[in-house]
Amino acid sequence: MLARAKVNLYLHVVGKRADGYHLLDSLIVFAETGDDIRVAPAETLTLTIDGPFGRGLDTGTGNLVMRAALALRELTGSKRGAAIHLTKNLPLASGIGGGSADAAATLLALIDLWQVTPERAALYQLAERLGADVPVCLDGRPAFVGGVGEDIVPAGTLPRMHILLVNPLVETPTPAVFKARRGDFSNPARWARPPATPQDLAAYLLGRRNDLTDPAITVAPAVAAVLDAIAATPDCLLARLSGSGATCFGLYADAARAAQARAAVLAGHPDWWAQEAPIS
Repeated sequence: MLARAKVNLYLHVVGKRADGYHLLDSLIVFAETGDDIRVAPAETLTLTIDGPFGRGLDTGTGNLVMRAALALRELTGSKRGAAIHLTKNLPLASGIGGGSADAAATLLALIDLWQVTPERAALYQLAERLGADVPVCLDGRPAFVGGVGEDIVPAGTLPRMHILLVNPLVETPTPAVFKARRGDFSNPARWARPPATPQDLAAYLLGRRNDLTDPAITVAPAVAAVLDAIAATPDCLLARLSGSGATCFGLYADAARAAQARAAVLAGHPDWWAQEAPIS
């Protein structure tokens, strides 16, 4: 099962709770690329990991995939096991929800394998306990997200377009990025109806921003270079940071333009990670 990359097309920090967690308003979509989760019947729960970014990852109960499996078994009362295999294709802690998407895909795969039917509200509460982005990854549709991630509102059908994801393979730890944020809070900025064309979506997004961009550049100056490299590609409709980074993205009207942009970025920066895909 594909654990699709989560992308914040915009991200406004709109407040802060008394417990220190920031309140957000964000439009989230999913790229048709990501990690891969496979499950098979087994007597016990096990996890194996491979892939370009899988080396050294915990395969025990500290891994979010295992935590998701154990939580689902507890929720449903299942006694069954599973051999879970994760192919880690996305960079770690990169602002595109890799671990959260893995957890959500694990829940969906095991629900099918174990033939269990957890009550929807309980399943989403479980997902929220696993992490702020897990519920929207479980939902898997374009959505506006509020609160700390628990308030999910479907965004409707977006125009068909492609995205280029680029990561300089540097870390931008989320706590450090939020700590570096300065200035006032932003306002929510949701639409009344979805834009009809890629150009309309880009125009809408140009009136929004990612409030974590400057803090992320403070933590990892390479983010600025990535944004500049994407923006310089032909026919790029928008270049922006996703989440707290360090992954940035460019939007393009079609696959050919996105593939051309990927080649251009990697020609100048062969040590970066870059992947293009449709978005939904």
